[in-house]
Amino acid sequence: MTPYEEPGSPIELKTACEAVTRVLQDAAAKALRPAPSIHFDEFLQDIPKKGIEISEAARRLAAAIFD
Repeated sequence: MTPYEEPGSPIELKTACEAVTRVLQDAAAKALRPAPSIHFDEFLQDIPKKGIEISEAARRLAAAIFD
């Protein structure tokens, strides 16, 4: 909004204020949630990887390193 624009009708202003209030209430509710746990036993189990393929070039490099 530029300084020369009309601010809008009272109904438009009320609707905008209600929308901002909802956003701020949602943000306040999220801010008051407890922090996620950092305990190891509460983490999800490791998910197995799907089909990791090792290329021939990677095999040759590994063989050269470990020989």
